[in-house]
Amino acid sequence: MRSERAHGAPRGGRAARRGPRRAAVALAAVVAGAALAAGCGIRSTTVPVDAGAAPSRMPCRTASGEVPAPPPQSVSVRIYLVCASQLVTVDRTVELDESRSGRLAVAQALLGELQQEPSAGERRAGFSTVVPAGLRVSGPRKGDPEGTLRLGEQPEDLPAEALAQVVCSYAETETLGTGGAVLLGGPGDYAPRGYLCTTETKNRPADVPTVGAAELS
Repeated sequence: MRSERAHGAPRGGRAARRGPRRAAVALAAVVAGAALAAGCGIRSTTVPVDAGAAPSRMPCRTASGEVPAPPPQSVSVRIYLVCASQLVTVDRTVELDESRSGRLAVAQALLGELQQEPSAGERRAGFSTVVPAGLRVSGPRKGDPEGTLRLGEQPEDLPAEALAQVVCSYAETETLGTGGAVLLGGPGDYAPRGYLCTTETKNRPADVPTVGAAELS
């Protein structure tokens, strides 16, 4: 009887007690891990998750401050620059004397502003321009519809965002556009076309620079 108690019973008792204890410790660890994950709002997964592109940190807004008085014979204009892959308006001041106050002069002044490198403050806010420095604009040819502007390059040959910048800057200038549209042609013999500046154009200028373009007689 002593031999059985000395060699058999104690060993089995310790093993029986260690088994439930280890199971309890393992279970507690699993529960604690699950609670930690739930508290962090993390759900484990083996499938890659595409959360989309990171939101842009560009403010697309210049710092406000005291605006200097515009020089004599100057007017305030609004042009469209590129910021965060969209078109955003920027206010500029251009000089126009009485002898150059017609539609073509306004179109040339706006184009010049679109071609200028954005100011330091505009660059910090994320603004840029892609309008070619060598682009020119002229008035209508004989036989063109009234209000036509001819660019030095065929509009469709311009970079998509550059065309969108020109279209929206012209279309939303009262002396150049009509109903949010502008008539543009190129240097060739192609008839001018009407280009609309729409909300979609402003939001996705690289994809739809000529949304609403239509032949006009």
